[in-house]
Amino acid sequence: MDRLASFTNDPFDKPPCRGCSSYLTEPYIKCAECGPSPFLLCLQCFTRGFEYKKHQSDHKYEIMTSDFPVLEPGWTAQEEMALLEAVMDCGFGNWQDVAYQMRSKTKEECESHYMKNFINNPLFSSTLLSLRKTKDYRYAEGAIPFKPSDDPPRPTFDSVLSRDMAGYMPARADFMEEFDNYAEWDLKDIDFVDDDSDILHALKLAVVDIYHSRLKERQRRKKIIRDHGLINLRKFQLLERCYPKEVQELYDAMRRFARVVGPTEHDKFIESHARAKVYERVKRMREDERRKRTMLCDVLQYIQDGRACQQWLRGTRSRRSAPPLNLTGLPGTEKLNEREKELCQVVRLVPGAYLEYKQALLNECRRQGGLRLAQARALIKIDVNKTRKIYDFLIKEGHITKA
Repeated sequence: MDRLASFTNDPFDKPPCRGCSSYLTEPYIKCAECGPSPFLLCLQCFTRGFEYKKHQSDHKYEIMTSDFPVLEPGWTAQEEMALLEAVMDCGFGNWQDVAYQMRSKTKEECESHYMKNFINNPLFSSTLLSLRKTKDYRYAEGAIPFKPSDDPPRPTFDSVLSRDMAGYMPARADFMEEFDNYAEWDLKDIDFVDDDSDILHALKLAVVDIYHSRLKERQRRKKIIRDHGLINLRKFQLLERCYPKEVQELYDAMRRFARVVGPTEHDKFIESHARAKVYERVKRMREDERRKRTMLCDVLQYIQDGRACQQWLRGTRSRRSAPPLNLTGLPGTEKLNEREKELCQVVRLVPGAYLEYKQALLNECRRQGGLRLAQARALIKIDVNKTRKIYDFLIKEGHITKA
């Protein structure tokens, strides 16, 4: 004899006794040899030796009861199922209503038992980890986090904020009206019985398959909302307005593709296109600098007269100095403090190059225990005047020391 859990706590949800057609109450008998549909008998019919068609009174049997502990003493299997059903009906965290529906436990006992055995239980944690590897796990139920706030607002029903959040209920991680909200209506009257013909049975299975596909589509849409933080549409739109106008237009144009990639990949895609113009501007500046250096090398290459060369150099120094470099939008600007930004503007050095030269000088100073100007000039191959200004600045700020 085995002690097995019953179907549910409600006797009306169990199949009736095959002998007297009365509703079954625990304990009751299940034939271990008849099948595939369960052959169930109440204790009265079982003691009378009830036989029907292929079922004989000498068949092996199982006693169906849930009056035994499963996870810890003091909680029977029937109470475990009642707790799970109450949490499903009332929502996680609503322990007052859960205890009221169970009637045999207080809200503190319900919360403590549920958290201990179903949330913080290592056995169930490992089981959930293995479930993540299955194909359909991505459609599992889950709370939709509210972004970018850790504590979502709880608006009153039918308020302006509630409508902006599409009727989302943060405490239940659910919507007032789901996508395909009446999908369950096509399934509520279906009942599988032994007398169904093969065609009718196949038709009912097809209806169930269709219902599953509609549930998967509902979960897919929830996943997109969850991953992209779209519950509070107004706040999401305010975040979009922080971008320049051309980036906002790009967001509007590419919004439909967000569903096929993750939120991080989508943002990277948008920002990479937005930074393309910055890249082109920096590229033109770099080509201009390279052209100027090439022109200077060509001029000095053909000057043979030292005095004329000195006069030409003095004339270039007496010319009006170039305006400060505009750092707006240049990569690496956010990593600089105000004094470093001023230095880059004066010496007309892009932030990325300055950070690279700074790190090289810092590494060499730590390795040598100090650094001389000549070593700095040998280390970074740029204009000697720029090198001196960078070297003096790092000495003044205390980043490096003289050898």
